[in-house]
Amino acid sequence: MQASDQAVPADGPGRSRKPALSPSLKGRALRLLSQREHTRRELERKLARFEEVPGALAQALDDLQARGFLDEHRAAESLAHRRASAYGAARLRQEMQDKGLGRELITQTLAGLQSSEETRARQVWQRRFEAAPADAKERARQARFLLARGFSGDVVRRVLADKGLDPDGEV
Repeated sequence: MQASDQAVPADGPGRSRKPALSPSLKGRALRLLSQREHTRRELERKLARFEEVPGALAQALDDLQARGFLDEHRAAESLAHRRASAYGAARLRQEMQDKGLGRELITQTLAGLQSSEETRARQVWQRRFEAAPADAKERARQARFLLARGFSGDVVRRVLADKGLDPDGEV
C-alpha cells in the first residue's frame, strides 16, 4: 500500500482527531468570572447543569474561593458600582439578596451609597423626565417611577419638592 492510498484525516496529515472536550467546571467558572464578578450562588445556578459528579461543583468553587478568584465582597462592591447610578438602595438590597449575599455584607456595601441616594435619584429623574410635574397625576406617576427604582419615599418627596411642588403634592 502506498502512502497516497492511506486515508488522511480531514484535519490534515499528521494530525489526529480528538473528541472535543467540554470545558471543566472550574474553566467555565473562570470564564464567567473573567466577564464580571459573580457570587457563589450565581455560579452554582449557572454551572449546575454541567456538574457530572455530585460535589464537583462545590469543590471547584471552594478552590476558586481559596485562590481569591471568587470573592463575595468584591461581587457586592461590583454590583453596587454597576447598578447604583440607576437604582436606589432598596432595589440594590433586593438584587444582592437574590444573588445570595449575606445581610451584613449587603448593609456594609450599601452604607457607602446612603450619602449619594438623593443625588442619584435626581440624576435618574433628570434622565427620565424633561419637566417638573404639571399636576398631581403627573407627580404621582413620577413618584411611582422613582419608588419602583428603589428610592425611598423621603428621597422621592425631596426630589419632587425641588421640582416646583410642595411635599403634599400641591402645585
